[in-house]
Amino acid sequence: MSRIRCILRGIDLRTCILLFVLVPTCIFGIYIHGQKISYFLRPLWESPPKPFHDIPHYYHENVSMEKLCKLHGWGIREFPRRVYDAVLFSNEVDMLTIRWQELYPYITQFVLLESNSTFSGIPKPMVFASHRDQFKFVEPRLTYGTIGGRFKKGENPFIEEAIQRVALDQLLKIAGITDDDLLIMSDVDEIPSAHTINLLRWCDDIPQVLHLRLKNYLYSFEFLVDNKSWRASIHRYQTGKSRYAHYRQADEILADAGWHCSFCFRHINEFLFKMKAYSHNDRVRFSHYLNLKRVQRVICKGADLFDMIPEEYTFKEIIRKMGPIPHSYSAVHLPSYLLENADKYKFLLPGNCLRESG
Repeated sequence: MSRIRCILRGIDLRTCILLFVLVPTCIFGIYIHGQKISYFLRPLWESPPKPFHDIPHYYHENVSMEKLCKLHGWGIREFPRRVYDAVLFSNEVDMLTIRWQELYPYITQFVLLESNSTFSGIPKPMVFASHRDQFKFVEPRLTYGTIGGRFKKGENPFIEEAIQRVALDQLLKIAGITDDDLLIMSDVDEIPSAHTINLLRWCDDIPQVLHLRLKNYLYSFEFLVDNKSWRASIHRYQTGKSRYAHYRQADEILADAGWHCSFCFRHINEFLFKMKAYSHNDRVRFSHYLNLKRVQRVICKGADLFDMIPEEYTFKEIIRKMGPIPHSYSAVHLPSYLLENADKYKFLLPGNCLRESG
């Protein structure tokens, strides 16, 4: 005790005040910005993944398919492979419409699985079932399935997601997929371009598993983040080996193969729903993140809904991507159905960031 008294006698009033102010301030700052600090320091604790082997993508509407296959180093088939497009569906009605309209000419069977639960265990309505009339154009080629949620709140959302992807494997078998059919594995908002799928169904000797590099957009096609979206993939189906997944499964990736438009919703309430429902719902650290006016401001600014530091592996890339995404005014080479119906989908085009409230 005598030692403590000596130490205290050596500390003047200014130092005491400074400590009482500085320590709580530091604790509060770490609580508010701890996630940002962690993400900014990511290059110190996590190495970048192994680079993909990029395959150049050749395409022009006036070049023959035989020539295009040859440019890629592949042969040409006598007849095209069958193609299955399989997705897990939550509530992305607009993106699903654009996706299926883009791919319609080349898809043998559209396969969709819907649950009454989000990945995070929140009950949800069967949105596709209630909008099924909007998709009559695919009905003859549609295999639709449902799965009941387990509603285990507090469980890691990736567990529920994995269970639903296993169920989608079973639904694909019901849909009639067989060996060497092409299977598109991607989320609803990860849309391969039609000419990419047509190329891969006609060309011989394509890789067994090929990832698709997509242009990466946020909120609409006004905010181009980068060209690094890679999770979408296409597989030459193998019974007993092909498993529906959303992680890296190969080292080869085809350049400029489509579009990934994340959080591209028509209504503000849809943004709020996904923020609470998807596998990364832990990013909603504060209730004010879900304020409607804040969400609208963030969308129009091109900022981050979760106030996060960019998820990159080098300080150079983190610093380069910090701040709002620059506005893009290019609407060239977007899905044709989107441009043909620009009035209906204007919220996805440059200069139309304001969302409907419903």
